[in-house]
Amino acid sequence: MTHRISRRARVLAAGLGAGVIVPFAAAAAPAAAAAPQVSCTSSKTGLATKLQNDITTALRGRAGTVAVGLYDRSTKTTCTLRSSTAYDSASVVKATVLATLLWDAKKHNRYLTTPEQSLATAMITKSDNNATSTLWKQLGVTKVKGFLAAAGMTQTKPGANNYWGLTQITVRDEQKLLALLTAKNSVLSDNSRAYELKLMGKVISSQRWGTPAGAPSSVAVHVKNGWLSRATHGWRVHSIGTFNGAGHDYMITVLTQDNSTMQYGVNTIQAVAKAIHKDLVPTTSTTSASVLRYVPTTNPQEAIPAVPSAG
Repeated sequence: MTHRISRRARVLAAGLGAGVIVPFAAAAAPAAAAAPQVSCTSSKTGLATKLQNDITTALRGRAGTVAVGLYDRSTKTTCTLRSSTAYDSASVVKATVLATLLWDAKKHNRYLTTPEQSLATAMITKSDNNATSTLWKQLGVTKVKGFLAAAGMTQTKPGANNYWGLTQITVRDEQKLLALLTAKNSVLSDNSRAYELKLMGKVISSQRWGTPAGAPSSVAVHVKNGWLSRATHGWRVHSIGTFNGAGHDYMITVLTQDNSTMQYGVNTIQAVAKAIHKDLVPTTSTTSASVLRYVPTTNPQEAIPAVPSAG
């Protein structure tokens, strides 16, 4: 390759005097690193390749930074994309807050109080911010960190100064949380797991968008979403969900940022979700496969960082 040196560069080199080597040609900018690719593995022949291709196709041409996690116990299928990239949690952290509350109650061998149950229900089913702030303050960051350590969610960093919506989360850790909720373990009791999944299965209709999109009626759906707009990286739009039925037991996490609008992020997540459901649980019924069962809210409530109310 021939490198053309500008007149200014030649003059500068000459002015430095004889015997001085100036590596102008070597200063060419390095090539940009390739974007990370979806990676899938599976014990079912052909499924990993199909998922990898279909998720890649779903993301083709989409703006924003997207992270994806999939795990299906039935076929030992895993897909990952940017699994350790950190995102502001927005309301997705509410699933962790409830898990922390249940974990702490188990440690003290007690049931949730009636007020705690009311707060938990509002926090999960309606994504109520005030209820979340109350529980976050009650627990304190020390207990949240204690649960994260017990759960092996070492990449999750609680938001400082009670800014719970700015907790840093990753696909890897959200998948760990969903795994704890959907299988017997020593961190959460069976009753605790059933309780949280029950609430995630009763999310109000306007918030049942995201990972459930395209799920066939033959699987039970449990979901928690989050959305938040900030001056940098635009809209964060996230969705975590668990799905059980039709011979499958799987969980999906999709985290996104740099979205121009909330709806754009929702559309990206749902494109990925539809590809996953179609490949994991094929159905001959075009009706159940194609119906958009969940409609995103037209009135997002997290246009500012999620913080506790004053006082």
